[in-house]
Amino acid sequence: MGRRIISTLLALVFGLVATAQAEEVVLGLSKDKISITTNFAGSEILIFGAIKREEVIPEGPPLEVIVAVAGPSAPLTVRRKEKRLGIWVNTDAVEVDRAPSFYAVHTSGPLRDVLKDVEDLRHKISVPRAIRSVGAPPDIQDASSFTDALIRIRGRSNLYQLREASVTVTDQTLFRTAVQLPAALTEGDYATRIFLTRDGAVISSYETTIDVQKVGMERWLFELSRGQPLIYGIMSLAIAIAAGWTASAVFRIFRA
Repeated sequence: MGRRIISTLLALVFGLVATAQAEEVVLGLSKDKISITTNFAGSEILIFGAIKREEVIPEGPPLEVIVAVAGPSAPLTVRRKEKRLGIWVNTDAVEVDRAPSFYAVHTSGPLRDVLKDVEDLRHKISVPRAIRSVGAPPDIQDASSFTDALIRIRGRSNLYQLREASVTVTDQTLFRTAVQLPAALTEGDYATRIFLTRDGAVISSYETTIDVQKVGMERWLFELSRGQPLIYGIMSLAIAIAAGWTASAVFRIFRA
Protein backbone atom coordinates (compact mmCIF):
# COMPACT_ATOMS: atom_id res chain seq x y z
CA MET A 1 0.00 0.00 0.00
CA GLY A 2 2.79 2.40 0.94
CA ARG A 3 4.67 1.67 -2.27
CA ARG A 4 1.53 2.33 -4.31
CA ILE A 5 1.06 5.74 -2.64
CA ILE A 6 4.70 6.65 -3.26
CA SER A 7 4.42 5.58 -6.90
CA THR A 8 1.27 7.65 -7.33
CA LEU A 9 2.92 10.73 -5.80
CA LEU A 10 5.97 10.35 -8.03
CA ALA A 11 3.75 10.03 -11.08
CA LEU A 12 1.93 13.22 -10.12
CA VAL A 13 5.20 15.09 -9.56
CA PHE A 14 6.66 13.99 -12.90
CA GLY A 15 3.35 14.81 -14.57
CA LEU A 16 3.41 18.34 -13.17
CA VAL A 17 7.01 18.84 -14.31
CA ALA A 18 6.17 17.61 -17.78
CA THR A 19 3.18 19.96 -17.93
CA ALA A 20 5.26 22.91 -16.73
CA GLN A 21 7.83 22.24 -19.46
CA ALA A 22 5.28 21.45 -22.19
CA GLU A 23 5.94 24.85 -23.80
CA GLU A 24 9.49 26.21 -23.87
CA VAL A 25 11.21 29.18 -25.49
CA VAL A 26 13.71 28.85 -28.33
CA LEU A 27 15.27 32.32 -28.54
CA GLY A 28 17.26 34.27 -31.09
CA LEU A 29 18.90 37.72 -30.99
CA SER A 30 19.94 39.88 -33.94
CA LYS A 31 23.03 40.73 -31.86
CA ASP A 32 24.22 39.68 -28.41
CA LYS A 33 26.99 42.28 -28.09
CA ILE A 34 26.75 46.08 -28.27
CA SER A 35 29.93 48.13 -28.74
CA ILE A 36 29.90 51.69 -27.38
CA THR A 37 32.16 53.96 -29.45
CA THR A 38 32.69 57.73 -29.45
CA ASN A 39 29.91 58.17 -32.04
CA PHE A 40 27.48 55.64 -30.53
CA ALA A 41 23.92 56.94 -30.97
CA GLY A 42 21.94 53.96 -29.72
CA SER A 43 21.08 50.60 -31.20
CA GLU A 44 18.16 48.32 -31.98
CA ILE A 45 18.05 44.64 -31.06
CA LEU A 46 15.61 42.29 -32.73
CA ILE A 47 14.49 39.60 -30.29
CA PHE A 48 12.73 36.67 -31.92
CA GLY A 49 11.99 33.07 -31.14
CA ALA A 50 9.60 30.15 -31.18
CA ILE A 51 7.71 28.03 -28.69
CA LYS A 52 8.81 24.42 -28.53
CA ARG A 53 6.00 22.01 -27.66
CA GLU A 54 5.81 18.33 -26.87
CA GLU A 55 2.05 18.30 -27.54
CA VAL A 56 -0.53 20.20 -29.56
CA ILE A 57 -1.40 23.78 -28.65
CA PRO A 58 -3.56 23.69 -25.50
CA GLU A 59 -7.13 24.91 -25.74
CA GLY A 60 -8.24 27.90 -23.75
CA PRO A 61 -6.70 31.36 -23.33
CA PRO A 62 -4.12 32.30 -26.00
CA LEU A 63 -0.40 32.26 -25.33
CA GLU A 64 1.10 35.65 -24.45
CA VAL A 65 4.76 36.72 -24.52
CA ILE A 66 6.61 39.23 -22.34
CA VAL A 67 10.17 40.40 -23.07
CA ALA A 68 12.13 42.24 -20.35
CA VAL A 69 15.63 43.67 -20.86
CA ALA A 70 17.43 45.05 -17.78
CA GLY A 71 20.74 46.90 -17.58
CA PRO A 72 23.10 46.73 -14.58
CA SER A 73 21.48 47.76 -11.30
CA ALA A 74 22.93 50.13 -8.72
CA PRO A 75 21.75 52.03 -5.62
CA LEU A 76 20.95 55.72 -5.96
CA THR A 77 19.42 58.65 -4.10
CA VAL A 78 16.24 60.34 -5.30
CA ARG A 79 15.79 63.87 -3.98
CA ARG A 80 12.79 66.14 -3.85
CA LYS A 81 13.19 69.83 -4.67
CA GLU A 82 11.01 72.59 -3.30
CA LYS A 83 10.99 76.32 -3.84
CA ARG A 84 12.06 78.18 -0.71
CA LEU A 85 12.34 82.00 -0.76
CA GLY A 86 12.44 81.92 -4.55
CA ILE A 87 15.24 79.33 -4.70
CA TRP A 88 14.89 75.64 -5.57
CA VAL A 89 16.55 73.56 -2.86
CA ASN A 90 16.79 69.83 -2.07
CA THR A 91 14.51 68.79 0.80
CA ASP A 92 13.55 65.13 1.29
CA ALA A 93 15.59 62.23 -0.05
CA VAL A 94 14.98 58.49 -0.43
CA GLU A 95 17.67 55.87 -0.91
CA VAL A 96 16.75 53.38 -3.63
CA ASP A 97 18.42 50.05 -2.88
CA ARG A 98 18.53 48.87 -6.48
CA ALA A 99 17.44 50.38 -9.77
CA PRO A 100 18.35 49.14 -13.26
CA SER A 101 20.21 51.64 -15.39
CA PHE A 102 17.99 50.57 -18.31
CA TYR A 103 14.76 48.60 -18.29
CA ALA A 104 12.43 47.76 -21.15
CA VAL A 105 9.28 45.65 -21.01
CA HIS A 106 7.60 44.56 -24.24
CA THR A 107 4.35 42.60 -24.18
CA SER A 108 2.04 40.95 -26.69
CA GLY A 109 -0.96 42.67 -25.12
CA PRO A 110 -1.92 45.04 -22.30
CA LEU A 111 0.27 44.22 -19.31
CA ARG A 112 -2.69 43.99 -16.93
CA ASP A 113 -4.23 41.30 -19.18
CA VAL A 114 -1.15 39.17 -19.88
CA LEU A 115 0.30 39.15 -16.34
CA LYS A 116 -1.36 38.71 -12.96
CA ASP A 117 -0.15 40.90 -10.13
CA VAL A 118 0.92 37.90 -8.06
CA GLU A 119 3.10 36.69 -10.95
CA ASP A 120 4.56 40.18 -11.33
CA LEU A 121 5.38 40.17 -7.63
CA ARG A 122 7.10 36.80 -7.96
CA HIS A 123 9.15 37.50 -11.10
CA LYS A 124 9.65 41.31 -10.78
CA ILE A 125 8.68 41.99 -14.40
CA SER A 126 7.00 45.41 -14.52
CA VAL A 127 9.11 48.57 -14.23
CA PRO A 128 8.02 49.45 -10.65
CA ARG A 129 8.65 45.86 -9.50
CA ALA A 130 12.17 45.94 -10.97
CA ILE A 131 13.10 48.80 -8.64
CA ARG A 132 13.84 47.86 -5.04
CA SER A 133 13.25 50.65 -2.54
CA VAL A 134 12.71 49.63 1.08
CA GLY A 135 14.82 52.14 3.01
CA ALA A 136 12.62 55.25 3.05
CA PRO A 137 12.93 57.37 6.24
CA PRO A 138 9.93 57.02 8.57
CA ASP A 139 9.12 60.74 8.32
CA ILE A 140 8.43 60.47 4.57
CA GLN A 141 4.84 59.35 4.05
CA ASP A 142 4.80 59.29 0.23
CA ALA A 143 7.93 57.22 -0.43
CA SER A 144 6.33 55.61 -3.50
CA SER A 145 6.24 59.03 -5.21
CA PHE A 146 10.05 59.02 -5.30
CA THR A 147 10.03 55.74 -7.25
CA ASP A 148 7.37 57.18 -9.56
CA ALA A 149 9.58 60.24 -10.13
CA LEU A 150 12.58 58.04 -10.97
CA ILE A 151 10.50 56.08 -13.50
CA ARG A 152 9.17 59.31 -15.01
CA ILE A 153 12.61 60.93 -15.33
CA ARG A 154 14.29 57.89 -16.83
CA GLY A 155 11.28 57.29 -19.04
CA ARG A 156 11.80 60.70 -20.65
CA SER A 157 15.32 59.61 -21.60
CA ASN A 158 13.99 56.32 -23.00
CA LEU A 159 15.92 54.46 -20.28
CA TYR A 160 12.70 52.98 -18.88
CA GLN A 161 10.23 51.64 -21.42
CA LEU A 162 6.87 49.89 -21.38
CA ARG A 163 5.79 48.89 -24.88
CA GLU A 164 2.46 47.10 -24.65
CA ALA A 165 1.26 45.06 -27.64
CA SER A 166 4.70 45.42 -29.26
CA VAL A 167 5.46 41.68 -29.34
CA THR A 168 4.05 40.01 -32.43
CA VAL A 169 2.91 36.41 -31.84
CA THR A 170 2.13 34.30 -34.92
CA ASP A 171 0.04 31.14 -34.64
CA GLN A 172 0.90 31.00 -30.93
CA THR A 173 4.30 29.65 -31.99
CA LEU A 174 6.53 32.43 -33.36
CA PHE A 175 7.19 35.79 -31.71
CA ARG A 176 9.33 38.85 -32.33
CA THR A 177 9.91 42.39 -31.09
CA ALA A 178 12.52 45.15 -31.47
CA VAL A 179 14.05 46.80 -28.40
CA GLN A 180 15.49 50.30 -28.78
CA LEU A 181 18.64 50.90 -26.75
CA PRO A 182 19.38 54.62 -26.20
CA ALA A 183 22.79 56.25 -26.53
CA ALA A 184 23.21 56.70 -22.75
CA LEU A 185 23.88 53.06 -21.94
CA THR A 186 25.75 51.79 -18.90
CA GLU A 187 28.45 49.22 -19.57
CA GLY A 188 27.75 45.67 -18.40
CA ASP A 189 25.54 42.61 -18.90
CA TYR A 190 21.93 43.25 -19.88
CA ALA A 191 19.71 40.45 -18.62
CA THR A 192 17.12 39.49 -21.23
CA ARG A 193 14.15 37.50 -19.94
CA ILE A 194 11.33 35.93 -21.94
CA PHE A 195 8.09 34.90 -20.22
CA LEU A 196 5.30 32.79 -21.67
CA THR A 197 1.95 33.34 -19.99
CA ARG A 198 -1.57 31.97 -20.25
CA ASP A 199 -4.49 33.65 -18.50
CA GLY A 200 -1.96 35.90 -16.72
CA ALA A 201 0.08 33.04 -15.25
CA VAL A 202 3.73 32.41 -16.17
CA ILE A 203 4.06 28.92 -17.64
CA SER A 204 7.66 29.11 -18.85
CA SER A 205 10.62 31.50 -18.90
CA TYR A 206 14.03 31.84 -20.51
CA GLU A 207 16.98 34.12 -19.75
CA THR A 208 20.09 35.21 -21.63
CA THR A 209 22.38 38.25 -21.62
CA ILE A 210 23.41 41.02 -24.00
CA ASP A 211 26.97 42.25 -23.53
CA VAL A 212 27.39 46.05 -23.67
CA GLN A 213 31.02 47.22 -23.65
CA LYS A 214 32.98 50.35 -24.47
CA VAL A 215 35.54 49.93 -27.26
CA GLY A 216 38.24 52.01 -28.89
CA MET A 217 38.81 55.51 -27.51
CA GLU A 218 35.83 55.18 -25.15
CA ARG A 219 37.37 52.07 -23.55
CA TRP A 220 40.81 53.69 -23.27
CA LEU A 221 39.43 56.82 -21.59
CA PHE A 222 37.26 54.77 -19.26
CA GLU A 223 40.14 52.58 -18.11
CA LEU A 224 42.42 55.62 -17.79
CA SER A 225 39.90 57.45 -15.58
CA ARG A 226 39.62 54.39 -13.31
CA GLY A 227 43.23 53.22 -13.28
CA GLN A 228 45.13 56.54 -13.54
CA PRO A 229 42.79 59.29 -12.30
CA LEU A 230 45.63 61.81 -11.84
CA ILE A 231 46.85 61.42 -15.42
CA TYR A 232 43.25 61.52 -16.65
CA GLY A 233 42.61 64.75 -14.75
CA ILE A 234 45.79 66.42 -16.01
CA MET A 235 45.03 65.37 -19.58
CA SER A 236 41.45 66.67 -19.32
CA LEU A 237 42.72 69.98 -17.96
CA ALA A 238 45.31 70.26 -20.75
CA ILE A 239 42.66 69.55 -23.40
CA ALA A 240 40.35 72.18 -21.90
CA ILE A 241 43.16 74.79 -21.85
CA ALA A 242 44.16 73.96 -25.43
CA ALA A 243 40.53 74.17 -26.61
CA GLY A 244 40.08 77.53 -24.87
CA TRP A 245 43.30 78.93 -26.34
CA THR A 246 42.35 77.72 -29.82
CA ALA A 247 38.90 79.27 -29.60
CA SER A 248 40.41 82.56 -28.40
CA ALA A 249 42.95 82.58 -31.25
CA VAL A 250 40.25 81.94 -33.86
CA PHE A 251 38.11 84.71 -32.35
CA ARG A 252 41.02 87.20 -32.57
CA ILE A 253 41.62 86.27 -36.21
CA PHE A 254 38.02 86.95 -37.15
CA ARG A 255 38.04 90.27 -35.27
CA ALA A 256 41.24 91.45 -36.99
